[in-house]
Amino acid sequence: MNGSLFVNGLTIDWNQIDPDSYLHEIEALHGVNSISFEKPVTFFVGENGTGKSTLLEAIASAYGMNPEGGSRDFRFSTRDTHSALYEGMVLKKGYRRPKDNFFLRAESFYNVATQVEEYRDGDEPEIYYRRYGGRSLHEQSHGESFLALMQNRFQGQGFYLLDEPEAALSPQRQLTLLICMHRLAEAGSQFLIATHSPILLGLPEGAILSFDEGALHPIEYEETESYQVTEMFLNHREYLLKRLLDETEASDL
Repeated sequence: MNGSLFVNGLTIDWNQIDPDSYLHEIEALHGVNSISFEKPVTFFVGENGTGKSTLLEAIASAYGMNPEGGSRDFRFSTRDTHSALYEGMVLKKGYRRPKDNFFLRAESFYNVATQVEEYRDGDEPEIYYRRYGGRSLHEQSHGESFLALMQNRFQGQGFYLLDEPEAALSPQRQLTLLICMHRLAEAGSQFLIATHSPILLGLPEGAILSFDEGALHPIEYEETESYQVTEMFLNHREYLLKRLLDETEASDL
């Protein structure tokens, strides 16, 4: 266990979860009683619906963050759809306390950006927006606002949860995000990230937990499906496309 991390791990008491809850049907999570985090960056990987975002959201809620996104100071709700997994979760916290925290998720980022505007409360724009790239997040593209938040608001010794951040970013911008994450991790920050991006997964400081094959387990970068499928496509693009498209046409006959 790494005592220098803000959250070293967690435990889940499934007796606290409604027995009729769909959470018991998530194979990778059901039966998991504890998870440990050893590195400053931990990635959650796996196919859609395997529980990555569900776990990340529950960690955010257990830590006191808004399940729709934002820091512990963000108190808003547009729709109460988060799971009850956090109710049975206890976080194992380290001896350090973060100077900042934030839950950043692609699907509800517009709501967070709107809340940022409401929190301005008459502050001078040039002062208030320094933490967001110098202007309103709504005046920037989705990708620009994502990066502006990370490059200007996030800081060293922060605890940050990111849910599929690559959804808003081009490959080039994902490299920019990777550099930003590397610098923040070196400055004492901790990240938990759900992602499909083979670019972000290449971060040297990262540990990778896979939700595939019905069980939560650590894997190496080259073992991730994101890496393997991308490598296969790039190295055998013509062959793969011909085979896939020919099979599609044959099935339509």
